[in-house]
Amino acid sequence: MVRRDLFWLLMIVGLVAAAIWMALNENFPIHQGLDLSGGLQVLLEADVPADEAITREQMDTARSIISQRINGLGVSEPVVQLEGERRILVELPGIDNPDDAFSLIQGTALLEFVDTATQPLPEGMCIRTTHDEGISRCELENGRTEAEAELAPAPTYPTVLTGDKLASATAGSGQFGDFFVSFEMTPEGADLLEAHTSTHVGQFLTIVLDKRVISSPTINDVLSDSGQITGQFTLEEAQTLALQLNYGSLPVPLRIEATRQIGATLGTQSVEFSIRAGSIGVLIVLLFMLVYYRVPGLLADMALIIYALLNFAFFKWIGVTLTLPAITGFLLSTGMAVDANILVFERMKEELRRGGDINEAIHDGFARAWTSIRDSNIATLIICFILFIFGRNFGASTVQGFAITLTIGVLISMFTAVTVTRTFVRLIIGNGAGWLSKHKALLGL
Repeated sequence: MVRRDLFWLLMIVGLVAAAIWMALNENFPIHQGLDLSGGLQVLLEADVPADEAITREQMDTARSIISQRINGLGVSEPVVQLEGERRILVELPGIDNPDDAFSLIQGTALLEFVDTATQPLPEGMCIRTTHDEGISRCELENGRTEAEAELAPAPTYPTVLTGDKLASATAGSGQFGDFFVSFEMTPEGADLLEAHTSTHVGQFLTIVLDKRVISSPTINDVLSDSGQITGQFTLEEAQTLALQLNYGSLPVPLRIEATRQIGATLGTQSVEFSIRAGSIGVLIVLLFMLVYYRVPGLLADMALIIYALLNFAFFKWIGVTLTLPAITGFLLSTGMAVDANILVFERMKEELRRGGDINEAIHDGFARAWTSIRDSNIATLIICFILFIFGRNFGASTVQGFAITLTIGVLISMFTAVTVTRTFVRLIIGNGAGWLSKHKALLGL
C-alpha cells in the first residue's frame, strides 16, 4: 500500500513539475476570446447580382468553408454566422493581420491546371480558361471595366483539371529557403494528370488560382498522384494557399461589405472585477475546507491548487480560448472538485463516528463516495457533450468554450479529488493514525 502511494506521489510531483513548466512557457500563449481581447469583425455579402437567386444551402456551405479556413489560420474560437439570406458575419478574436484574414475568407480558391503548350506565362497574369470561360475577376481587379475586358479579352487556355480533384495540400520549404505547396490527387485526378503529362513532356502546365497565374512549370516527367506548386511564395502565402485548397471553393463569391475593429466587450475593469470575484470565491472555499475539515481539508486544498495548476497548463497546451463563458466552465468544475472531496470526507467522518479505525475509514470513505462522484461527473460530461454539439451546429462558439473547459475541469477534478487527495490522505493521515486517533478534532470531528 505504501509503495503504491509513493509511486503515485512521484507521479503527482512529476505532473506538477510539468504543469509549472507549461504555465511558465511563453511558447504556449494564452488565447483570449473576443469579449476579453477584442478583434476584427467582417461582414461578407454574396457578390452576385441582386436578382440572382442564392439558396440557403449555398450560404451554409460558404459559412462552413470560411469557418474551416479561419480555424486553419489559427484564429481561436471565431464566430462565423449567417446574417439574413445573403450575408455572413465573421468575428476574429485577437487578429493582428487583417489582410491575411481577408484573403483567406474572401478567396474562392478555384485552382486549375491549364495547358499553355510551349508558352510559359508570367506569375500574376490574368487569363481566361475553358472552365467557366468568361471575364475573370482579376481582370476587373486590374482596373478594367467589363466592357473593356470584353473588347480586349485576356487569352483563353484549356483547363486540364481543377482543384476539386485535389485530395490534400500542405505548405513546405526547400533546402534553399524557397517555399512551395505539395499536393496529393484523388484517383480520378491522378488519372487525368497522368494522361495529360504523359503526352506533353517538355511543355508547360500552368497552375492558375482564380484565373491568376501562380506558376508555369515545365512537365519534366509523367505525373500522377502527387506534385508541387512552386512560385515566389513567402511562408505565409504558401500556408494560405494550402489552406484555401484544402477547404475548397466557395459556392458563391463573397465581397467584404464592412469591417471594423472591436474592443473587448467586457472592458478592462470588468475583466479585473471578474478575476477578483473568482479569486475571492476560491479563497473562501479553501478557507472553508481548512476550517471545517482541518487536516483533511488542508490536504484537499493542496489537491485543489494542483487541480487549478493542471487545468491552466492543459488550457495552454491545447490552446483553449478563454472567454467569460469558458472561465465560468472552469470555475464550475472547481466547485465540483471540492464537492467530490466533501463527499469523501463526510463518508470518512461517518465511519469514524461509528468507532472505526482511521485507515479503514479512509478506505471506506473513498470506496463508498466513488460511485456518487462517478455518476455525477458522467451526467455532467453528457451535458457537456450536448452543449458542444449544439454550439458546433449553430455557431455558438461561446457555448462550445464553456463545454470544453467544463469537460476538461471535470476530468481533471476526478483525478485530483480521488487519486491526488487519496494519496495525500493515505501518506499523511494514514501513517499518523495512532497520533490522530487521540486528536480527532484535527479530523473535523
